Amino acid sequence: MLRPILLIALATMCGASQAKRPGGEPGRFDYYAVALSWSPSYCATRNDPDQCAVGRRLGFVLHGLWPQYERGYPESCSTEKLSPQVRNQYSALFPSARLAEHEWKKHGTCSGLDPAAYFTLSGKLKNQVAIPRPFQQPSAPLRVSYGEFVQAFKAANPRMQQYSVLPFCAAGGRFLREVHVCYDKRGTSRSCSEGQVKRSYSSCRQETFLIQNVR
Repeated sequence: MLRPILLIALATMCGASQAKRPGGEPGRFDYYAVALSWSPSYCATRNDPDQCAVGRRLGFVLHGLWPQYERGYPESCSTEKLSPQVRNQYSALFPSARLAEHEWKKHGTCSGLDPAAYFTLSGKLKNQVAIPRPFQQPSAPLRVSYGEFVQAFKAANPRMQQYSVLPFCAAGGRFLREVHVCYDKRGTSRSCSEGQVKRSYSSCRQETFLIQNVR
């Protein structure tokens, strides 16, 4: 049901595609996107012992909390360092201990928050997203359409706004790669930007895509 609606909406969109902007001013952005990676897709092409060891059975994991513009996004907005104490305190938010450092440097420095506040907000917004039961730890691959995927998230999160949940796919739209969930600066659900919606639909352009099973 959602795909025709998206087609109509996308036909009227004139926003530019998502693009990074070099630098940026900390705290000056329009909204947040919580990026949740589908770990089986990541591990299908990488050998990361922290995240991909057999038996971990990871599904959706926090990639990061990303400040966004309505067109594009800022990155690496300051040189403020992440202390070892804060890194160790919040490293469990991520599937890999090394990811906290990267996310702070690239995205957290644009939030206008100090590192502890940024990671606290990252965990809070991640935990606000209820993962639909079929997508939590599937023991066998699942094949779904774009509309089925979005509707499952909306059913599990009835307060989410239209276009606030966007899947992104890999390998020409054949496999789920991650999902972005958009919030305003107060942590309230909002629609993602037009550019993100267009990128999502283009990314998952097959009739259906595969959600690989956990291991």
